Amino acid sequence: MCLRTDSAAAVMESTFSRWKTQYLNRLDPSKKGSVDEDIEHVVSLLNSREQFFTTSSCSGRIILIDGVRQVAAGRDIRKQNCVWLYVSHQKCTSDDLMTGLTKSTGDVVLKFEPFVLHVQCRRLEDAQLVHSAAINSGFRNSGLSVGKTGKIISAIRSTHGLEVPLSHGGKCLVDEDYIQFLTKIANEKMEENLNRIQRFFQNLQSALSAETLHIPDSPSIQELQDSQHTQDRKEGRTGNTQKKKQLNVYE
Repeated sequence: MCLRTDSAAAVMESTFSRWKTQYLNRLDPSKKGSVDEDIEHVVSLLNSREQFFTTSSCSGRIILIDGVRQVAAGRDIRKQNCVWLYVSHQKCTSDDLMTGLTKSTGDVVLKFEPFVLHVQCRRLEDAQLVHSAAINSGFRNSGLSVGKTGKIISAIRSTHGLEVPLSHGGKCLVDEDYIQFLTKIANEKMEENLNRIQRFFQNLQSALSAETLHIPDSPSIQELQDSQHTQDRKEGRTGNTQKKKQLNVYE
């Protein structure tokens, strides 16, 4: 039973390493094509550890989306032919939003989408470490999932998003004062989002440092000293016995 368990663990280790190599060597499928600057340090930290690799991420963004709503059974299904009129991973100005809004031909929605990160983990204990760091940093919508193939994913998410309709059929529904108000709200959410990212990075660093210091299979200094003392005593007894045997021979 023990050999079978060890064999299965070795297979999972090998499979995880193969998955990690494949993900880290592939091209970034996002529109931007690279990791967002504000989370490069977080992604690098996780990918530098053998028990983690990131599969998707976004540092958080403010966007204006223009599209045509498709309604079925009295509820929105999706937006067709969506166009991004404006997108920023930093704070924005009301002029940025107003300029984007003038390009509208459909239904424009202003959205703030907070930081999201998906991390594949080698073991469930590793995923729990990331999850705990995320929750303690304010990302209350975070969670864990385990796939049928054994993939363990820790998803870091938040709930402080924003979604506000601004136009319909190309006609603006709000005035400039309201745009300025929404700009302030969106920027406040972005600032809080960046603060949470930094807290998450610090909490993750602390958790990983503590994990590195705690190595259950390695003996402590005291245990090593006790072991050496015991060995010395044994050698002392053996030496005395040999001396007695030598004395008996001469006697």
